Amino acid sequence: MQDIPFVSSGYRFMVTEAPIMKMREVKGEMVPAVDREGNQAFVVMLFAKPRQVEGRRPGKGEEIKVTLAVDPGEGFEEGSYVELIDPVLNTWQTTGDDGRISGSGLWFKALGLKPVGAGAAQRAA
Repeated sequence: MQDIPFVSSGYRFMVTEAPIMKMREVKGEMVPAVDREGNQAFVVMLFAKPRQVEGRRPGKGEEIKVTLAVDPGEGFEEGSYVELIDPVLNTWQTTGDDGRISGSGLWFKALGLKPVGAGAAQRAA
C-alpha cells in the first residue's frame, strides 16, 4: 500500500517513549531496520489526543508508534510535545496459508519530529 498523507493538526502529540533506532530480528539476531535505500529508521511512542473543540467534549487519546525516516536528534524526552513532519499512514494485513485474513491494521510514519510549546522555545535558545 502507498503512503497515505494525513492532516495531524487536529491532535496533540506527547512523547511517551523517547525515539530509538528501529530494530528487527534476522536469523535470531537484532539488527537495525533500514528502508529500501539503506537508511536507518527510528521509532517513537506518542500519545495522540484530539485537540479540544469548543462546544464538544474532549476526545480520548491513544498511544501510537510512529516510524521516523531520520534520526530526530536530541531533546525529545518523555513528556515533551511534538508535531509530526510529513505524517503518513499505511495499512497492513496478514493472510494465513488457508487464504484467510488473520490480522490487519494501520501503521504510522513521518519524516521526523518538531518540538512544540516550551520545548521548542528552549531548543531555539
